Amino acid sequence: MTQPDPAIRGPHLKLALWLGLAAMLATLALSPYLVALMPLKFAASPVPPWLLLPAQALQAGVLCWLLGWLGLFLGARHGLDAPWLRAWIYRQPRDPARRARWWLAAMLGVLAGLLVIGIDRIHAPWHSAGTGTAFGSAWRGALASFYGGIVEETECRLLLVSLFVWLLAWLNRQQAQAWMFVVAIVLAALLFGAGHLPAAFAIGIAHAPFAIARIVLLNALVGLVTGTLFWKYGLEHAMLAHFCADLVLHVALPLAASL
Repeated sequence: MTQPDPAIRGPHLKLALWLGLAAMLATLALSPYLVALMPLKFAASPVPPWLLLPAQALQAGVLCWLLGWLGLFLGARHGLDAPWLRAWIYRQPRDPARRARWWLAAMLGVLAGLLVIGIDRIHAPWHSAGTGTAFGSAWRGALASFYGGIVEETECRLLLVSLFVWLLAWLNRQQAQAWMFVVAIVLAALLFGAGHLPAAFAIGIAHAPFAIARIVLLNALVGLVTGTLFWKYGLEHAMLAHFCADLVLHVALPLAASL
């Protein structure tokens, strides 16, 4: 695997803005999945869905813009970046030291999704979580996969991994070592897994310590894969892997379960 450059030079605000815009669109795409997943919550809300969902998308866009900028700023010193988006947005030549491994990212994402399914089904049967028929679950899941690939990777990899590496390096006189990246990836993955608990509580599938641990650890497994790709190849590879993992979990699995 190629090692990232020791430092990223250049602006971050415009790149973060594009991440924010993508996050807003991804959150809108998530809306059908959320409505099917938690219909009672939306029915009980005093704000109508046509107003609530765009407001949530706008909020996610602004948040990812700000957090994305912070992640880019903190990660720049340590080579953590979105190099392919940076080259496109700022019309810069791509760094020849950065070699794309899109096939590897896609393959690892698919394998991570399959591994999550395999481990999960050892302990609990799969269920549709209230998202309707297999076809309905599949198309909603396909749209929801953009949210995982864009919003969650911006927040949990670009921000959290960069933040943890920056903090650890700051404690070591600004010198980042390999073990710091590993620790940062693990911590970010665990927080990513814990971030799925509110939705699990809302639909009633996290009702015991074992169930809570299973949700955190299975999601953290995907986070470990995407975090490593972020470190070695850049944010875009992590996004692609997360998107592919979600396609396996939210599209392929419902369709396969209906056969």
